[in-house]
Amino acid sequence: MALFKKRTVGKPGEWYYCLVHHKVEEGPECPAKDRFGPYGTREEADHAMQTAQERNLEWETDPKWHDKPPEQED
Repeated sequence: MALFKKRTVGKPGEWYYCLVHHKVEEGPECPAKDRFGPYGTREEADHAMQTAQERNLEWETDPKWHDKPPEQED
C-alpha cells in the first residue's frame, strides 16, 4: 500500500504545452519538467514555443544581461 498519492499539480481550465509530445494539454497530463505553463487559454499554450523563442531573443539582445568586455590597457 502506497503511503503517498501521486498528485499532478494543476487543474482543468489551465493550459500547458508538453515539450515531449509537442501538444497542448488542458490540466497537466505530463510531469512539470516536461511542460510550459500554465497558460490562460488554449491559444496561448499553442504558441508556447514561439513565445519562448521571442523571449530568448529579447534576453540575448538585452544589454542589461551582458557584461561589458574588459578594457584593454595600452
